[in-house]
Amino acid sequence: MKKKVVILGSTGSIGTQTLDVVDATGKFEVVGLSANSNIDLLTQQVKKYNVKNVSLSDPSAYKEFKRLNIAGNVLYGLSGLLELASMPGCDIVVNALVGSIGLKPTLLALENKKTVALANKETLVTAGGLVMEAAKENNANIYPVDSEHSAIFQCLQGQPPGSLSRVHLTASGGAFRGYTKEMLGHVTLGEALKHPNWSMGPKITIDSSTMMNKGLEVIEAKFLFDLEPEGVNVLIHPQSIIHSMVEFKDGAVLAQLGCPDMRVPIAYALNYPERQPLPFEKINFLGCPSLTFEKPDFDTFPCLGFAYSALEAGGGAPCVLNMANETAVSLFMGQKIKFTDIPLLIEKAMGAYNVKNIGSLDDVLDTELWAREYVLSKAR
Repeated sequence: MKKKVVILGSTGSIGTQTLDVVDATGKFEVVGLSANSNIDLLTQQVKKYNVKNVSLSDPSAYKEFKRLNIAGNVLYGLSGLLELASMPGCDIVVNALVGSIGLKPTLLALENKKTVALANKETLVTAGGLVMEAAKENNANIYPVDSEHSAIFQCLQGQPPGSLSRVHLTASGGAFRGYTKEMLGHVTLGEALKHPNWSMGPKITIDSSTMMNKGLEVIEAKFLFDLEPEGVNVLIHPQSIIHSMVEFKDGAVLAQLGCPDMRVPIAYALNYPERQPLPFEKINFLGCPSLTFEKPDFDTFPCLGFAYSALEAGGGAPCVLNMANETAVSLFMGQKIKFTDIPLLIEKAMGAYNVKNIGSLDDVLDTELWAREYVLSKAR
């Protein structure tokens, strides 16, 4: 029997690569897809995989797609995402959404005892405690799709509880590794969208260039693997061959290596605990570049440090960090602020926030609203 899969964000980078894995393995049936507004690509996907359940977030795209009459159940907005995430008969929900919109579908999927293949960082950053508790209460699984967290997850297989000392998250350094603060003051949107190693969507690529992407991953790692902030170390590894490492109490270190290809961690999340043959590029060790490591530059790229500060503050601080960043990046992409304004706005928001506990989804939404409005007010 093929496992039935829903892909939230099917026209984005992770979504399209998930479909590459579906094609490569032949072990999955796609039963639901969601997109924002890319009707052309979504139409191709619906026809190729004979998908009957589709949701769109953009109102104009929804109306246009509905007129095409190529899917039996065309849904709209957040309610559409929630219906897909809780579909009867669905085994795995791949959450490849970008932004905090991914939180509610994750929670609902877990409540309905679906396996969640999680690529949406914001889910754990904004409400990590709520999400992990929902998984535990419903005996549901969360398998990480981020290459770094997948690497940690793989290295921990078969290891006894209590043996872990710390994890080492690797980072390419993004488009501006080695830049000074003065140089960052002149970068353009086009330059920020050019990642040296990975093919990713625009928001995550910009997050990589500010090092916020790695900061969000630090917070993710804390919740996924039940770590303290000091148990998550970050190393700059420009070659992106080692995807992360796990250090045990006896000093032994295990690393997961591979070409920079997101389809490998996607396939592991979909197939876990099995491994399937994949027709993708493998490492040629004789042609592999030297593997080097550097300390992160917290002064030039303060967003990484903000993430550790948010974890230490606790409560809704990670939620504020995420939404402040999300709002600031959106402003930068709209060319309304400079690249160097992104960390400045985040720092202001975090400094102005009075830490409160996050005990419910409403607490998350209220905190996000405050952070968004604060950043917008300071950007005017």
